[in-house]
Amino acid sequence: MATARQATPAAAPTGRAPERAPLVLATLILVAAVANLNLAVANVALPEIAKDFDAGQTGLNLVAVGYSLGLAASVLYLGAVGDRYGRKLMLVLGTTLAIPASLLAGFAPSLGVLFAARLLGGVAAGLAFPTTLALITALWSDARRTRAIALWSGIGGAISALGPLMSGALLEHFDWGSVFLITLPLALVALVLAVRMIPAHVNETTDPVDNLGGILSVVLVASLVLAINFAPVPNRGTLALGLALVALAAGGAFVLRQRRAPAPLYDLDVASRRIFWVAACAGVIVFGTLMAAMFVGQQFLQNVLGYSTLGSGAAILPAAVLMVLVAPRSARLVERHGARFTLLAGYAFCLLGFVWMLLLWKEGIAYWKVFAGYAFMGIGVGLAGTPASHSLTGSVPVKRAGMASGTADLQRDLGGAIMQSILGALLTAGYASAFASAIAASPNASQISDTTQTTLEKSFASAADLAQQHPQDANQIVAAAKSAFLSGDQWAYTAGIVAVLLGAALVFFRFPKRDDEQALLARYEAEDTAAASPDAAPAASPA
Repeated sequence: MATARQATPAAAPTGRAPERAPLVLATLILVAAVANLNLAVANVALPEIAKDFDAGQTGLNLVAVGYSLGLAASVLYLGAVGDRYGRKLMLVLGTTLAIPASLLAGFAPSLGVLFAARLLGGVAAGLAFPTTLALITALWSDARRTRAIALWSGIGGAISALGPLMSGALLEHFDWGSVFLITLPLALVALVLAVRMIPAHVNETTDPVDNLGGILSVVLVASLVLAINFAPVPNRGTLALGLALVALAAGGAFVLRQRRAPAPLYDLDVASRRIFWVAACAGVIVFGTLMAAMFVGQQFLQNVLGYSTLGSGAAILPAAVLMVLVAPRSARLVERHGARFTLLAGYAFCLLGFVWMLLLWKEGIAYWKVFAGYAFMGIGVGLAGTPASHSLTGSVPVKRAGMASGTADLQRDLGGAIMQSILGALLTAGYASAFASAIAASPNASQISDTTQTTLEKSFASAADLAQQHPQDANQIVAAAKSAFLSGDQWAYTAGIVAVLLGAALVFFRFPKRDDEQALLARYEAEDTAAASPDAAPAASPA
C-alpha cells in the first residue's frame, strides 16, 4: 500500500492545530465563502433574468442549479486529484478560475451562456472547495477539529444565506449581472491569503488517481441532476428518461470500477462504514433543504408577496444569523451527546420550517411568519451541519481526507442540486397544472389561444409580462398566477417534508448512539493505523 506523504516543515503537526491556526482557518473559510456565496446569489435575480431572457421555469431552474451542478459533478474527482497532487495547488487554481467564471456570468448575453458560466464557476469551486475541509481534517484533530468544522460549516451556511441580501441590495441599483460579480473582491483576497497562509503537502497520498472512476462520477452526477430538471418539462420526457438511463449506467460502471481499481477514487469499503454513509445521506437532505427553501422562498417573496429584491434578500437574515450562533453550540452537543442526537435535533427544526411554510406562507402574510420559517431552517441547518460533516471526516483515514471532504461537499452541492431540482420541478409542474385548471374552469376559456395558454403556464414571470401587455386583464392574470404559484409551492414544501422525515428515520434507526459511535470511531482509527503501518500494509483490509 502506498504511504501518505508527510507534512512539510512549514506545516504544523496535525495532531493538534497548525501554526497561526486562526489565520489558516479564516483563509480556508474565506476560500469556501467564494463557493458558498456563488451558490446562493442567483436566486434573488431569477425574476429579473426571466424577464430579460423570456425564460421559462425550467430555464430558471437550470440557472439556479448550474453552479451546484458543476461543483457536485466534479467534487469527488477533483478532491482525489488534490489528495494526490497537492491540496494547496487545487485551492489556488480553483480560486483563480472563479474570477473569469464570475465575469462571464455577469456579462452573459444569453441564458445558455449564463448557464455555462455558472457550470464553469461550479467546476472552479470543485477545485477549491473540497480542499478546504480536507485541510481542516489534516491540520486539526479531536475537539479542535470539531470546533473548526463547526465554524467552517456554520459560517459557510450563513454566507449562503447572506447571498440573497447582497444580491438584493445590488439589484436595487444595477441589473441582474451585478449579482454574479459579488465574489470578485472576495476571490482576490482569498487567493492572496491562500498563497501566503496555507501549508503545502500535508498528509497527502502517493496513490495514483483513478481517472476513469473520476470521469464516471462526473457523468453520474451531471446526468442525474439534469434528468430531474427535465422530467416535468413538456415534450422532454424522452430526454429525461435518456439522462436517467445514463445516470443508472454510469452508477453501475462506477461501482464496478471502484471494486476493481487498485487505487479507487472512492474507497467503497470506507464508504460502507455505518457512520460514514448514514452521515453522508443525512447531510444531503440537511443542506439540500436549506438551498431548496431559499430557492422556492425567494420566488414566493417576490412573486406572491411583492417584496423588492432587497427586501426578499433581507428576509433570509434570520437563517444566516441563527446558523452562525447555533453552529458552535452544535459542536458542544456533538461532544456531549453524540452526532445522532444533534442530527435529529437539527432535523426537527428543518421539519418544523417546512411545515410552517406549507401551512402559513400564503398571500398577504405578515413578515413575522416569513421570519419564523427561515429561523427554523437556520437553527436546523446550524445544528445538523456540524455532525453531518464531522462524522465523515472522523470515520476515514487522514490520507483519504479528500474523499471525506468531497463527500461533505457533495452533501451541500448534490443535496442542493437534487433538492432544488426536485422542488423546482414540482413547483413548475404544480404551477402549470394549477394554471391549466384555472383556464379550463374560466368562462372565457374558449377565447384563450394555445399560445397565450402556453405563455401563462410557462412561469410566473411570463404571466406577469403578459399582464403588462393586456392592462385590462392584468389584475385577473396576476391573481391567477399567484394562485397557481401557491399551488406549486405546496407541492414543493410537501416534498421537502417527506425528504426530512425520511432522513430523520434513517438517522434514528441506523446512526449509532454516542457510546457506540465512539467505539466505532476508535475501531476505525485502529484499523486505519494498522493498515498504514509498513509491516501490515500488504495484508491490510480496506475497511
